[in-house]
Amino acid sequence: MKLQTEIIYEDDDLVVVNKPPFLLTIPDRHSPDKPNLYHQLGDRYGKIYTVHRLDRETSGILVFAKTEEAHRELSRQFQERSVEKIYFALVEGVMHQQEGVIDKALAEHPTEPGKMIVAQRGKRSITHYKVRESFKNFTLAEADIKTGRMHQIRVHFQSIGYPLAVDAMYGRKTEFKLSDVKLGKYRMGKFQEEERPLMARTSLHAGRLSFTHPSSNQPVTFEAELPKDFGAVVKQLRKWGSG
Repeated sequence: MKLQTEIIYEDDDLVVVNKPPFLLTIPDRHSPDKPNLYHQLGDRYGKIYTVHRLDRETSGILVFAKTEEAHRELSRQFQERSVEKIYFALVEGVMHQQEGVIDKALAEHPTEPGKMIVAQRGKRSITHYKVRESFKNFTLAEADIKTGRMHQIRVHFQSIGYPLAVDAMYGRKTEFKLSDVKLGKYRMGKFQEEERPLMARTSLHAGRLSFTHPSSNQPVTFEAELPKDFGAVVKQLRKWGSG
């Protein structure tokens, strides 16, 4: 199986990758043959250990362990919340607070499997956020999650009135088109029958990951730039949606 993912760093203990969107982190129990990082890395390295996950549509940094010892130590750091996980999220609307904390418990939706909701009965979930760039109708925000609940950033931002710009489950759009930002200035090409979206997946990217190396005990940080589709949207927002 061909490796579809950029390897940012590797040594005897771990491998850090930049996952592209639309690639599963681990096998889907309903479709175990779908391409996924766990199998791709296993084909390359042999035994590999999953430490954490990203949703299929989310791009960005993931760390996998190569040994049981490294897996145990990295898992401990994630459980004790000593790992810094920074995401970049493009949300709908202009955020008026430049930074803040969302402290809302999350639970599984009672009737829709695979969906999360804010609920008192849920597990405490904490997201710190900062505004990176503001546009006319959108905001590029940085999210630092202190807990790792399923869909945490997506549900938290939606709960305060700023759903992700593209989010089929929690937002209002399934894709981002140039006409969304150019508005009345957008014109279809002469031979263009349908506008192609700039981005057709959740507008979320895991941009930075910091933890303590399991062998050297030294702090390490890894970063991944916005992928092509996400970068194209931000570029157009800077050109047409600023001010």
